[in-house]
Amino acid sequence: MPVYKYDVTMTCSGCSGAVTRVLNKLKDAGSVEQFDVSLETQKVTVESEKLSEADILQTIQKTGKAAKVASD
Repeated sequence: MPVYKYDVTMTCSGCSGAVTRVLNKLKDAGSVEQFDVSLETQKVTVESEKLSEADILQTIQKTGKAAKVASD
């Protein structure tokens, strides 16, 4: 299963909560199998067979947070 990693600028629990909410919607729709949002490390990891890395990035960016594909 593809695992995608993103660097997302999140300054508070409200920021990480916004990202969590949009990813929960994708999970509820069956598009994402699982995800992890870490406010401490500013990282988001998503497992999905149905969505591309770019689709997930675009969804995260819709929250207004600066996000990019992680380089590591």
